[in-house]
Amino acid sequence: MIILADQALKIFIKTHFCNGDEVKIMGNWFRLHFIENEGMAYGMRISEKAFGKILLSSFRLVAVVAGFFILKKLIDKGYGKGAVICGSLILAGALGNLLDSMFYGLIFTNSTGSCFSQHYETFANMYATHNKDLVAHFTSFGTGYTNFLQGRVVDMLYFPVIETVAPKWIPFIGGRNFTFFEPVFNIADAAISVGVITLILFQKRMLYKKPTQTEATPVPEV
Repeated sequence: MIILADQALKIFIKTHFCNGDEVKIMGNWFRLHFIENEGMAYGMRISEKAFGKILLSSFRLVAVVAGFFILKKLIDKGYGKGAVICGSLILAGALGNLLDSMFYGLIFTNSTGSCFSQHYETFANMYATHNKDLVAHFTSFGTGYTNFLQGRVVDMLYFPVIETVAPKWIPFIGGRNFTFFEPVFNIADAAISVGVITLILFQKRMLYKKPTQTEATPVPEV
């Protein structure tokens, strides 16, 4: 369900927004803001060249395949539901972003650059002014904007809960514009974060094996 929801929202954003478009959903603190991430979290890259992107996508592919085997072992060894659910969240998130890297460059045209992007109060405002030719659309497989394993990950969830100027006494950011929470992410990223953070906070409860029937039943003394 996470993968389906993640991909459905990404496809909607990709085919309705110009790169950089933003629409308010709940006032100023929740917005859909379309950006494409060519690298890792927060836009970091291994290399500016295509090789770096291919290496990163290949690593993701290996990690996802390994993740399925690890998750199966957790289940086979009788770990609790909490650990299995967290593992599933992490794996679903990784696979969701991997699909972007593997196939989006093959099936979509390029998203128009930010010079055409706007900030809108509602979807109605955006649809009234958008030129449909400016947004990306599906194309014949293999004729998209780039090659296999080089697709860009679609991000859109933006929660700038607090936008203010940081007090001057705060090191490094004092006197500058400060936004909390600034990163733009997607459902897959959220699934990974929830899974990892939950495992870290509740590892003693979750990373345990269910006692087998033999272990649970004491052997009577002779």
